[in-house]
Amino acid sequence: MSTQTAEQTTGTPTASDTNPADGYRIAQRVVFPQDGDLDVLPLYVDREDADHRVELHPEDVQGRTSFLVRAGQRASFGSYFNAFPASYWRRWTVVTSVRLTVRTTGPASIIIYRSNARGNQQRVDSVRVSGDSTLVRDLPLATFGDGGWYWFEVVAGGDSVVLDEAHWSIDPQGRPVGTASLAVTTFNRPDYCVRNIAVVAEDERLRSVLDEMIIVDQGTEKVAAEDGFEEASAALGDQLRIVDQANLGGSGGFSRGMYEATTAGRSDYVILLDDDILMEPESITRLTTFADMARKPVLVGGHMFDLHHRSVLHTFGEIVEPWLWGPKDAGIGTRQRYDFAKEGLRENTVLHQRVDVDYNGWWMTLIPTSVVRELGLSLPVFIKWDDAEYGLRAKAAGYHTVSLPGAAVWHVAWIDKDDMVGWQAYFHERNRMISALIHSPVQRGGDLLTNSTMLDLRHMVSMQYYTVKGRLQAQRDVLDGPDRLHEILPTRLGEIRKEAADFTDARVAKDVDAFPDVRLRKPRRPSRANAQPTRRTVWPMAVKAVLRQFTPVDEMAREAPQARIAHKDNKWWRVAQYDSAVVSTADGVGQSMYVRDNAAARSAVAQIAANHAELVRRWPELVKSYREALPRITSFEAWEKTFGITRDQHPEQ
Repeated sequence: MSTQTAEQTTGTPTASDTNPADGYRIAQRVVFPQDGDLDVLPLYVDREDADHRVELHPEDVQGRTSFLVRAGQRASFGSYFNAFPASYWRRWTVVTSVRLTVRTTGPASIIIYRSNARGNQQRVDSVRVSGDSTLVRDLPLATFGDGGWYWFEVVAGGDSVVLDEAHWSIDPQGRPVGTASLAVTTFNRPDYCVRNIAVVAEDERLRSVLDEMIIVDQGTEKVAAEDGFEEASAALGDQLRIVDQANLGGSGGFSRGMYEATTAGRSDYVILLDDDILMEPESITRLTTFADMARKPVLVGGHMFDLHHRSVLHTFGEIVEPWLWGPKDAGIGTRQRYDFAKEGLRENTVLHQRVDVDYNGWWMTLIPTSVVRELGLSLPVFIKWDDAEYGLRAKAAGYHTVSLPGAAVWHVAWIDKDDMVGWQAYFHERNRMISALIHSPVQRGGDLLTNSTMLDLRHMVSMQYYTVKGRLQAQRDVLDGPDRLHEILPTRLGEIRKEAADFTDARVAKDVDAFPDVRLRKPRRPSRANAQPTRRTVWPMAVKAVLRQFTPVDEMAREAPQARIAHKDNKWWRVAQYDSAVVSTADGVGQSMYVRDNAAARSAVAQIAANHAELVRRWPELVKSYREALPRITSFEAWEKTFGITRDQHPEQ
């Protein structure tokens, strides 16, 4: 371990520098938000101390890389964005040590810490500095096999001290600096896009590795027509390109971005970004640097924070559970929704274990263009499961995905959505089955078909007939085979949404007085109306709920609801007790009238049974069909036909 403590004699590296004066490459700068948002500051400066809670002050942020530590105070940069995720670099890259450089003005103690996979903290070193000083430490990565971070803290004495700049750097080992294209898919979110164009344009360090920012505009509210676009576009110049195309969903938009970035022949990586995000621009260079130093090509993703609760991390990593075939939190003890304003990185021991994933959400994911050339583009599935399937496809080919801590965006979370009902249920059901047919290692998809049947029945007894119809159509489309996926890609959404007019449960009224008051022939017992099934009672309750669908409907229930049910209480065991109910939507903006329909229930039960019987019988045949078709339907040639472009427009591949 080498040590240098000296007066600062050279200027701080500019934002566009990729190699400091010592020949090392910056892997991660210590950065701070400049918008004065106290909600996000705990992601940059940890407010949790072992003994007390540290008060953070937005005015202490002196600049993008500078922070004031007040007299007598201690500032810990053991935070989400500023600690160094040593175990990820140890596992996935050729890097064997990291160099910490800290530049300060004023008297202070700088203390370096590390943790292990259990979250145990250990002091590595402590140094007193004064005046204009630079501290350099080389720190080994050998012991970070299962987890652990490095970070440092600055302790001020009787006078305040300024952290002028700090960064974590690595020996580049002769590896070149890769460049990337950003591929943004958007549908009627021009305001977000213009804001992110401006963010990219203002960050010189990001632009030093940027070939193009490609925005695939599939909407009717065009990005180029949005207020502020001309100014943002002029700032980014020829590094911005807008591609207009019909609405082909997320899979079509991201495939177009992957296609454009790869066929242009310039970029080493394409970074997929959602449109409705706020980004920490430092994340882009962290992704590309990590990918440059990887042992072999990897997909590198960023985490997702809740845009409306900005200190909350949505998930730390995800896998596909092989028996049920659904998303699952990766790692033992991990969960969703970590609030760093309540519990910092140092205090949350779970976040110190390295988490290995199957895929990363395409809100921010880097894919090497060499991998795109080899594996092809996304499945033509519009939305849902495209990112998970691609991660599994890459993994099967030997290319792992890394969800890299310290790289992230803020994105609208799902807590105010319920995309398992309504038109999106079609895409969930169909694409879950398709991905299982392609990748499931378990005979007949394990518990998938049983779970699918139970979900159909659950929606049916909940009087969600529009959702059931979409799921049944999804199953029929799976049975039709893979070669129709490109054909129905532009049209299926419109067809499904058009059918919503025929179902009361799909019609949302925003007027609070849109429906009559509740009327019951006699009041229900509270214990019966709110009973949640136990393991012992769930099956009898489920059977009773299904059989009830074949009993006569109270005529009065067709005219007035028998209950009003908040979305949080919209559970099958409660809704199934009524012949009608007004149910709130997940986002709280409206409500729908659910009415029990004997004919719809009988038809649904028959189709559920028929579809799943055929899926069970034909599963081996469908596995062979979809797996053989995968290279064909994800190929550049297949997507060119869907995009409506010819090979001579993009000769390089």
